[in-house]
Amino acid sequence: MISLTSKSPARLSVDALVVAVGRSGEAVTPLDADWLPQDLARLISTDAAKLGITGAVDEVRRVPGIGISAAVLVVTGVGDVDAVTPETLRRAAGAAARELAGTSSVGLALPAVDAAQVAAVAEGALLGAYSYDRYAKARAAVERFELVTDRTRDAAAKKAVARAEVIGDAVRATRDLVNTAPNDLFPAAFADLAKVAAKEAKGVKVSVLDEKALVSGGYGGLIGVGQGSTRGPRLVRVSYSPSRPHASVALVGKGITFDSGGISIKPAAGMDAMKSDMAGAAAVLHTVVAAARLELPVAVTGWLCLAENMPSGSAQRPSDVITIRGGKTVEVLNTDAEGRLVMADGLVAAVEEKPDVVLDIATLTGAQMVALGYRVSAVMGADDVRTEIVDAATATGEQFWPMPLPAELRAGLKSKVADLANIGDRFGGMLTAGVFLREFVGETPWAHLDIAGPSFNEKGAHGYTPVGGTGVGVRTLLGFLEARAAR
Repeated sequence: MISLTSKSPARLSVDALVVAVGRSGEAVTPLDADWLPQDLARLISTDAAKLGITGAVDEVRRVPGIGISAAVLVVTGVGDVDAVTPETLRRAAGAAARELAGTSSVGLALPAVDAAQVAAVAEGALLGAYSYDRYAKARAAVERFELVTDRTRDAAAKKAVARAEVIGDAVRATRDLVNTAPNDLFPAAFADLAKVAAKEAKGVKVSVLDEKALVSGGYGGLIGVGQGSTRGPRLVRVSYSPSRPHASVALVGKGITFDSGGISIKPAAGMDAMKSDMAGAAAVLHTVVAAARLELPVAVTGWLCLAENMPSGSAQRPSDVITIRGGKTVEVLNTDAEGRLVMADGLVAAVEEKPDVVLDIATLTGAQMVALGYRVSAVMGADDVRTEIVDAATATGEQFWPMPLPAELRAGLKSKVADLANIGDRFGGMLTAGVFLREFVGETPWAHLDIAGPSFNEKGAHGYTPVGGTGVGVRTLLGFLEARAAR
């Protein structure tokens, strides 16, 4: 929960009070903190080195709350004071909220002079206030924030906070799904949770295709990938339809609830992280719910392509030929290139409804991490749609980098026995996967988002990003929908 207040930060009745500090030359400087008692301001500035305060990004330090109502003053770094952006504030607020887990109430006295800064601080705090305790005890996330600003009566600021609450809920719910153990989150269980999530917003409907329906509907990708598991695949359609939509958008999410690689089994090292191979579907589900909660004038349909990729006597084999919905045949040369098979089914289903644009989001390739690392996602597709995604990501604080789809890579997907193979040349693997998916969208405007690295943080926590599921993609997809709504 977050509320706006115009009280002096020094008089806030909270457990901890957060201020931003940065560097101006060699000096450590608090931002927008004229209200600080003299002794406390001197402690931060003069004794910064002794306290380990440098003002660096991601740095969070605690000092006694001398002369203020809060017992603790928390300083969070923003780096260069002359280069502060909304994303800087978002990360600073998030880092403080994350470090303050176990604290009940927190005051936020960071720069919030306009609606954009209010939004950034609110979003950062709510994204950083995350704790996952399903399987073990963990410090509880901060329960209540009071954000100090002179804009308490400003409609834009109030709207920004309300939007931040929705975004925070969507990202945290996405993280929860990604962090859930695969013995608890299998395709049918995921489908059930989608039904529960849909009840959180007015106008969201869910329908589920089980194995029999998938077979009769010709969804060969989902059936092929899922046939090695005792827990069958599902295709979940989640839709939100306002009365007079300005646009119609389809979102397709990869939902491999666990990826062993199938017969082309993965190395044991790191396989535990493959519970996160459904992060795209999780992002799609909660983007649709968030769009409905915000009552965006855009019709949004999410397709969750859910399967468990396991090796067994019934699993698909390298050299099997499957038929994707719509009739195209694919020779499966590597069963660990399974995501593109289930996504092909989902893309065809999405295109059949003739939306204005289709976006797919998937933890699709290890090659994405080779190219862009663990924090930057890739986007490929039609030039104009790709640009819209990059713009939405930039506006919402996520990092998506535009990548090409070279025509010559299509030759690497040739098969001697089918319309195409599911893998091509080793080099440029991320782009080849995009070229494969392009085969199933026809003339529909489309973009493909590869979030393989950024979706699951196996390194240290940073900013508002915890260890484990990150919820990446939700803010970008929602920003894209908002931009379409404003056209």
